[in-house]
Amino acid sequence: MIVVGAGVVGAACAYYAARAGLDVTVIDRGPVAGGTTGSGEGNVLVSDKEPGPELELAVLSNRLWRSLAERHGGNGGFEFEAKGGLVVAETPEVQERLADLAAGQAAKHDVEHTLVPAGSLRDYEPHLAGDLAGGVHYPQDAQVQPMLAAAALLRHGARSFGRGTLRLRLGAAVTGVRRSGGRVTGVRTSRGDVRGGAVINAAGTWGGEVAALAGVDLPILPRRGFVLVTEPLSEPLIRHKVYTAAYVTNVASDSAGLETSAVVEGTPAGTVLIGASRERVGFDRTTSVPVLARLAGQAVALFPALREVRAIRSYCGFRPYCPDHLPVIGADPRLAGLYHACGHEGAGIGLAPATGHLLAQIIAGQKPDLDLSPFRPGRFSEEDQ
Repeated sequence: MIVVGAGVVGAACAYYAARAGLDVTVIDRGPVAGGTTGSGEGNVLVSDKEPGPELELAVLSNRLWRSLAERHGGNGGFEFEAKGGLVVAETPEVQERLADLAAGQAAKHDVEHTLVPAGSLRDYEPHLAGDLAGGVHYPQDAQVQPMLAAAALLRHGARSFGRGTLRLRLGAAVTGVRRSGGRVTGVRTSRGDVRGGAVINAAGTWGGEVAALAGVDLPILPRRGFVLVTEPLSEPLIRHKVYTAAYVTNVASDSAGLETSAVVEGTPAGTVLIGASRERVGFDRTTSVPVLARLAGQAVALFPALREVRAIRSYCGFRPYCPDHLPVIGADPRLAGLYHACGHEGAGIGLAPATGHLLAQIIAGQKPDLDLSPFRPGRFSEEDQ
């Protein structure tokens, strides 16, 4: 089996496939986590998703991240932090909407939450601004270091203890998909052909391009986002992942224009990560100072103490955006042996283990733990309408 893409989703696919007894080759034109994964914050969230299939996938993935961390040394070698999330509201009306969302999440998917009145917010985050109307605490939200997570999954998958095997080919760009008799037989790369009876397209933002090499269409587009990084702090300032309710709205938005919302969290290294922005501008990596200034202002409004903290760098990445905001996971009905694991937008890190686990079950001929029909690759084609 071949996995195209050595980001966290591809690494998870390879990990679970190797543990299921399959022989896996992971191919990437760059280094491990060299694309979207390396530009992520490491979010493992259930709090930001509406009730429905993606939240069901997120709840399963959250359990799998915890299991991976426990199985591989407590934090898994990838800085797993079960820190919890705090979503805050600026007005009573927004707090009401947050409470309704949390109630729906809990009723349909057993998502744990606690409603937090305005007067109790500083019990969770002592440095929060004092003019907020309340919030919701989600203890299941967590964080990983995304580059370490991808590397750890590949490393642990390669040590599958006599089950399958896992090999890594970096610096090899996939240039074509081999086929015979209506099914996949491998891929062509800039460093020679690689044979395999199944190919998983885990190319993230470039998933549409890899699909096109196989002669199928996936409408995946890049959605740019910036992150500000502060200097390391001597004492932790922020305990949870903290964001405003606008973040939930922006995640679900179809707009191609710029949208920003305050998202703030600390890291084990002492730095503070500040986001989040979204805009569809192709693969333009030009640093936008106005966007960074807006992110900084929103963060200071949420945590006034950040006004005295220096931002030392910024970076940007491209979320793999699908028009219906759902990832593409499963067998492609248009070409036997072709599977997809892409289009997760900004949730790829959080959803990676469930994606890999479910695809490994399908390829091994087992019934998957979740219904994957909402994520089916053919849903965008006329034949599937």
